[in-house]
Amino acid sequence: MAPSTSNPLRSGLIYGLVAYLLWGLLPLYFLLLAPTGAFEIVAWRVLWTLGFCLIALSLTRGWKPLIALVRRPRILFTMAGAGALIFVNWQTYVLATTTGHVVEAALGYFINPVVTVFLGVLVLHEKLRRLQWAAVGVSLVAVVVLTFAYGSFPWIALTLAFSFGLYGFVKKRVGGEVDALSGLALESAWLVPVAVAELVFVGLTTGVTFGHVSVWNTVLLVLAGVVTAVPLLLFAASARRLPLVYIGLVQYVTPVMQFIVGVVFLHEAMDAARWVGFIVIWLALVMLTVDLVRAGRSHRARNVRAQSSVSIE
Repeated sequence: MAPSTSNPLRSGLIYGLVAYLLWGLLPLYFLLLAPTGAFEIVAWRVLWTLGFCLIALSLTRGWKPLIALVRRPRILFTMAGAGALIFVNWQTYVLATTTGHVVEAALGYFINPVVTVFLGVLVLHEKLRRLQWAAVGVSLVAVVVLTFAYGSFPWIALTLAFSFGLYGFVKKRVGGEVDALSGLALESAWLVPVAVAELVFVGLTTGVTFGHVSVWNTVLLVLAGVVTAVPLLLFAASARRLPLVYIGLVQYVTPVMQFIVGVVFLHEAMDAARWVGFIVIWLALVMLTVDLVRAGRSHRARNVRAQSSVSIE
């Protein structure tokens, strides 16, 4: 049963929590797809996501808005950029999951809020508050610590953080013009040639596993479209109902779950140096959270004062 729409805050929290919980469980889902490799998984993920979107558009009579968007070159090519970024994110994430780097993938999503702030400075020329600057500085220290801890540059974490951060930035630029389902359909459609090329490459090298391993494997690969689309649509529904402060807090559910999956269930190594790096990045997130809550309270207080002055007049 769908959450009650009479309380937008409550329903938004439910939608958001379910979306982030599903994202947090993705590592286990991708591991269930063995022996299918990362490139084949992402290819089928793209194709079946598009299939899901086409069915959903038919059921919700969403073709008219989609066609209207296709006729707008700016929107169409912006969604191509979004598709390229989410493809990099998906491919990196699935490679990390299937090669024993779930903890580093979780690190990427812990870093993502800091990257979002960083992009605001570089791209939008936003001015940061003191606590935001401190969080960015602390996160840079964490990256240095983790580089020494891993013995190499944490490219998986940073690729995930920047690709998803840029994806969110692109989506935000057209958020008021593109609904969630149409946007996902356009992104997936742009990626179809890439997915086909991946399947051809896999077929010529290791061989495509779809339909050749087991019924269970085939069904799970088909469901990859649903597993991809549903959390994205739930997140879109949540974002429309929740203030930014709540979204900022709820988003930590996913990397926490990924971290638990990697350490507790998959027994990935966490030596002392890595723990120090993670603790430092968590400190940066605490700083950002405190700043976000303070900014939210200040904004509400200004609105109350403004409303009071209007009522007095």
